Amino acid sequence: MAQALLRFLDAQYVSLDAVQHKFVAGIGAIFGHGNVTGIGEALATQKHSLHFIQGHNEQGLAHAAIGFAKQKRRLSFYAVTTSIGPGALNLTTAAGTATANRIPLLLLPGDIFASRQPDPVLQQIEQSYDYTISANDAFRPLCKYWDRIIRPEQLMSAALHAFRVLSDPAETGAVVLSLPQDTQGEAYDYPEDFFAPRIHRIDRIVPTKDQLQELMKYIQAARYPLLICGGGIKYSFAEEAFLRFAESFDIPFAETQAGKGSILWDHALNLGGIGVTGTNVANVIAKKADLIIAVGTRMGDFTTASRWMFQNPSCQFVSININRFDTYKMNAFSCVGDARETLLRMIDMNSYRPQYQSTYKREKEQWNKEVDRLYTLQTSDTSTVLYQTAVLGALNEDLLSNDAVVVASAGSLPGDLQRLWRSRSKDSYHVEYAFSCMGYEIAGAMGVKLAQPDREVYAMVGDGSFVMLHSELLTCARMGVKIVILLFDNHGFQCIDNLQTSQGIASFGNQWWKNGDEKSYQIVDFAAIARAYGVHASTVHSMQELKESLEQAKASQHAYLVHINVLAKSMSDSYESWWRVGTAQVSSSDAVSKADRKMREETERAREF
Repeated sequence: MAQALLRFLDAQYVSLDAVQHKFVAGIGAIFGHGNVTGIGEALATQKHSLHFIQGHNEQGLAHAAIGFAKQKRRLSFYAVTTSIGPGALNLTTAAGTATANRIPLLLLPGDIFASRQPDPVLQQIEQSYDYTISANDAFRPLCKYWDRIIRPEQLMSAALHAFRVLSDPAETGAVVLSLPQDTQGEAYDYPEDFFAPRIHRIDRIVPTKDQLQELMKYIQAARYPLLICGGGIKYSFAEEAFLRFAESFDIPFAETQAGKGSILWDHALNLGGIGVTGTNVANVIAKKADLIIAVGTRMGDFTTASRWMFQNPSCQFVSININRFDTYKMNAFSCVGDARETLLRMIDMNSYRPQYQSTYKREKEQWNKEVDRLYTLQTSDTSTVLYQTAVLGALNEDLLSNDAVVVASAGSLPGDLQRLWRSRSKDSYHVEYAFSCMGYEIAGAMGVKLAQPDREVYAMVGDGSFVMLHSELLTCARMGVKIVILLFDNHGFQCIDNLQTSQGIASFGNQWWKNGDEKSYQIVDFAAIARAYGVHASTVHSMQELKESLEQAKASQHAYLVHINVLAKSMSDSYESWWRVGTAQVSSSDAVSKADRKMREETERAREF
């Protein structure tokens, strides 16, 4: 069965706009009992063209697969196989990350014996009320398709349904095929047709004429429209169509994390990031807007500022998306259709100009000055520690090539990047923020490098995320995958400390104090950790040292880590935004009670649905 699965995977293709792409690029694995004698045997002995990666942490390996698929715009991906029990469960975080981001990820965890003859097998979880349950049932709420293959002939229907979901841009996410370890090795006379090359066609859905006409009515009735550029713009290859639409209608646009970089930062209509981690100009205009045209976005709470951002009582919403589920959010007019095809058809119907160009142009000029200010902040002793925003400025303006890809996911860095980073080339901005998964950064960057080996790839990671998951540094060292890790060390979980203290709670449990001493941080030699893995590394305290280290990193043929000491709390602050969090409605702290009253007041200003 495992041999049949491997042969099937090797013969799958997707086609978009009549161009075929090999869908399964390879398989990553960490072997153990439950997969080493099944799918492991197939990988070791069968002829195939799949690239093999030996990982060092199941979650990290799957995050690398996500980074690869995201950078490939979902046209190619890696599968991941693991042992049973803890090996399989280590994939659950990555499954959530893939599904939240709508990224295809095929997981092939080993499972307990279908025959039950040796039960309970090592690492088996037993439930007395349901003997069919195993650890792999934990994936059910995390994936878009789940199946357990307890007979070898079931592989055929399971595999077809798995690829139905993986290749569907509206439904894609994590897919789990649970593989009992005895079933993997059982023989079956599969029909040859099962192994024939199969092309999964990605069709561009076109809205009906009625939908387009209704959409045009919304636009024509608006005085202050605003476009939102979501990640669907990239996956639809709709950048040119989106820009033509915005220019034709002269409507400014703001970007989600997934959509950022679709259009270069300095375009006159580009207002930058929107929402909780958005720019001042985008959020000011969003508050005034009377029409939001959301294209290819799931409208998460960071984009909508917990549905508080859009303060104009007359504001209406239109959502263009291939996923019907997403189009109903914010009580929007639902336009189900491919981003590129929908926007191109709308351009031909245009007879409209908005009335507030001077407003957003003036606000954008002011915002550019604010970014320049944040990029040049200095500490009192620049030879010891640096401002985080100033480091980003140096990287963005001087030290990284315009074509370099930056990868981030969690902590304060995604906020700084969405607000401040100036994207200057296609596919250069890669931030996972639907799940904001700590530990994604290094593994995700490895996947990006595998997807685009000719580009410089930089993982921007905080010290908190680095400590959580850095095992794929060893994978990079072993495989010769060159990424550069830019580690921003601010001695703790400062992003969450900011959230904590902003709600009236005294700083607690987020600073990395040494032995409880609130004057002394625990110092970690992150460069030494990297070197122990075989990765080149340096530690910097000044801009000059940063420049020298980046020159060394660029010249190196190996993965390289730059440990950067940054001042705690030197990230950017919020601009004209709000985020709803669960505050304590009863507290012995007056500051907490005050914060709760403020939270409730702002909640009253937010939309209910």
